[in-house]
Amino acid sequence: MELPFAESFKIKMIETIKKTTKKERQKWIKKVNYNLFNLRSEHVFIDLLTDSGTGAMSDKQWSEMMLGDESYAGASSYYKMKSAIKDLLGFEYFLPTHQGRAAENVLFSVLIKEGDIIPGNSHFDTTKGHIEFRKATAVDCTADAGFDPNLIADFKGNLDLNKLEHTYKNNPIEKIPFVVVTITCNSGGGQPVSMQNLKDVYQLSKKYGVKVICDSARFAENAYFIKIREDGYKNKSIKEIVKEMFSYADAVTMSSKKDAIVNMGGFIAMRDHELWKKASVYNIMFEGFITYGGMSGRDMNALTQGLYEATEFEYLETRIKQVDFLAQKLIKYGIPIIKPTGGHAVFVDALKFLPNVPQSQYTAQLLGVELYIEGGVRGVEVGTLLADRDPITHKNRYPKMELLRLAIPRRTYTNNHIKYVAVALKNIYDRRTHIKNGFKIIYEAPIMRHFTVKLEKIDK
Repeated sequence: MELPFAESFKIKMIETIKKTTKKERQKWIKKVNYNLFNLRSEHVFIDLLTDSGTGAMSDKQWSEMMLGDESYAGASSYYKMKSAIKDLLGFEYFLPTHQGRAAENVLFSVLIKEGDIIPGNSHFDTTKGHIEFRKATAVDCTADAGFDPNLIADFKGNLDLNKLEHTYKNNPIEKIPFVVVTITCNSGGGQPVSMQNLKDVYQLSKKYGVKVICDSARFAENAYFIKIREDGYKNKSIKEIVKEMFSYADAVTMSSKKDAIVNMGGFIAMRDHELWKKASVYNIMFEGFITYGGMSGRDMNALTQGLYEATEFEYLETRIKQVDFLAQKLIKYGIPIIKPTGGHAVFVDALKFLPNVPQSQYTAQLLGVELYIEGGVRGVEVGTLLADRDPITHKNRYPKMELLRLAIPRRTYTNNHIKYVAVALKNIYDRRTHIKNGFKIIYEAPIMRHFTVKLEKIDK
């Protein structure tokens, strides 16, 4: 008999989580105006809001924290992190930041001017927010396959080269400072980008003199998919694949709370010393001195160790198989999800799940609220609320896909927790035809509204 798959770790410490009642959850979610972000963590049983900063660190990472150098300038922890980034990613220069959106803030302050155009593959919410805050425009150049939830394709995060070149040809090229390639493509369902596409985007962009910036929060998961899906990479190590991936980029921003498996941290890495010098000015203004940038020495040490752990195949296989475990359970129950499964989350197709609820009533948010009430499980909407309003017309933007994301923290939950999530969704799916009314907005911020929005239930 073939041995079954088993996790590549064992558990050394546990954290107690509290079960609550449906009546309690109904009261709590109404009190926070149906915004899942505003729930108290102790009111959540299984938290799949995000995989960002929610993973479990290893014994080696905790050990590294004890070795952190907290010197204000020139700490050994900085040089340890610098060495790892050069070793794994191949970039000579880097700046530490406290998280990914801080890295975007620093780098975009250098590169983006009002009126600029930033093409990319389904820009994530903070990326688009930083672009539009600077009165620039994000242009989605994702391949059409990325918008078909049922299409089985290996690399649905790819950019469409024709769309990208059309953007380059039909706009003043001096207004396009860079293209952003998100790996994996979170807003598109955690879908990977192929090595060939990375290479093609880089070569096309060099032809037009445009920089390539990688949003690399889940770069290791992307490398895993290249290894198992793309011809020519089966026998290459994850570290070899990562090094090649980043050879097709001029700079990267990194939220290390994902694939470096830490609770806080990020960085910018780049090849150009002049760009580093310009970014250093903003890093000092917004984050801290260039050798700590908003991070403690102990966090830099844990991050460095996490980068090495995340680029091991055994770790990635365990991580991604658990995501697929949830996907297969949902498929068995007939629940519509994006296929194939991405690296960090399962994305439920809310429009197909709740066909009686119009997108104008925030279908995915309603499904997220129903899941919380049913089982105390917190997911996050990746749909109309996240898409925000058009900055010119101020009308809702309705994305092609209205999704509930169930992001699985790294090394945190057991498969029994995953089974619980699947059954909770099945219970809602069984009564889906009776769910007809969504929400209306009673308060929203002018940008990135989904974090603080207040909603009211539509009764009829």
